[in-house]
Amino acid sequence: MNRVAIEKSVLSVNNQIAAHLRDALDASGALALNFISSPGSGKTALLEETLKLLPHSTRAAVLTGDIQTDNDAQRLQRYGYPVRQITTGGACHLDARMVADHLGDWENFELLLIENVGNLVCPTSYDLGEDAKVVVLSVTEGEDKPLKYPGIFRRSELMIINKIDLLRHVPFRMDLARENARRINPRIEIIATSCTTGAGLGHWMNWLADRAGKKVRAAPSQEVVHALSGT
Repeated sequence: MNRVAIEKSVLSVNNQIAAHLRDALDASGALALNFISSPGSGKTALLEETLKLLPHSTRAAVLTGDIQTDNDAQRLQRYGYPVRQITTGGACHLDARMVADHLGDWENFELLLIENVGNLVCPTSYDLGEDAKVVVLSVTEGEDKPLKYPGIFRRSELMIINKIDLLRHVPFRMDLARENARRINPRIEIIATSCTTGAGLGHWMNWLADRAGKKVRAAPSQEVVHALSGT
């Protein structure tokens, strides 16, 4: 009973901070996405390709979480956008306080990309103030991941099936992966990508621009959708 009470208290505090973050992001019209996956799914590679493909006028920022090292931040800093590493020191997820603390003095960004710690379980319950969770599933993992870890697939707006260039080498059925994901979440959108060949990245960038447009239409400024769409 005490453990349940403590967990509820922790999530309650987290949700309060997340709500403040969301209010601030909504007021500015900035879009925030929380990327969640197993280790090795290609989240960092996907973010690298995203930063490469963003129009130069986009005011993007990146927070990347890991238990140890700043390797991912070093990779992402090469593209000219502000990047900060959140080293959790053992925690298997990011929480809203970590995000708030590391945003620091950043201002006027219109796109915030949050790379969570590689884990399909722990990050699921933690609201980071994001507009949407994006779950990344690589073809090397198996089609049954949505059934094994339903929580994150239920809460995600988009599933990216990554590393499709490896399909000829692994026994992965795209149709079954899609079916399993929609058994858990009938509304989940699905995009298949390869960061090696570039396949599907155009669809991903179109989704990103469209999602930014939906956010901006509720905000006072149209700058975000203009930047992401290149108009």
